[in-house]
Amino acid sequence: MSDTTCILTAKDFTILEVMLERRLGRDDPMTPLLRHKLDGARVVLHDDVPPTVATLSSRVVFSVDGREPDTRVLAHDRVEGPVGLLLPITTARGLALLGLGEGQFCDIPGHDGHGERVHLEQVLYQPEAARRIRAAEARLAAARTGRPALRLVHDTAPAHHAAAPFGGPDEPGPSAA
Repeated sequence: MSDTTCILTAKDFTILEVMLERRLGRDDPMTPLLRHKLDGARVVLHDDVPPTVATLSSRVVFSVDGREPDTRVLAHDRVEGPVGLLLPITTARGLALLGLGEGQFCDIPGHDGHGERVHLEQVLYQPEAARRIRAAEARLAAARTGRPALRLVHDTAPAHHAAAPFGGPDEPGPSAA
């Protein structure tokens, strides 16, 4: 395993803690990698994670042992989706990538005694960075127009309609179905 410090959001750190708790007492090959990640992690709020760090739901480009790069989305667990799209963090490669920054690597032990080096080449999409961009764009739009990007609209229906939303007092409503 590498000595590289990983950066984890508080949410990602908590997920890894739960994963470790579920593996304690069993001879699970993921336990040492989980302990390594948790012990060496720098935990940050989702607003403070650099956009070049792989977080949960990030789309990343990585390579294994210098082979051809692959692109995947880091997922919490095995989720149904198109084959080859997701890389669960419940696998050694997915776990190794979580929290790495672009250019960093993590050595993971193999079952046969030979390990592999997982190298994070690029973070193509990170949900935390995308959220910050959307918020900045909304603030910019509000500054340009002089009004908030979102506007609260109140119901303009007469008050007597609010008392009988299902057509009137004689109708039984949806619970009668």
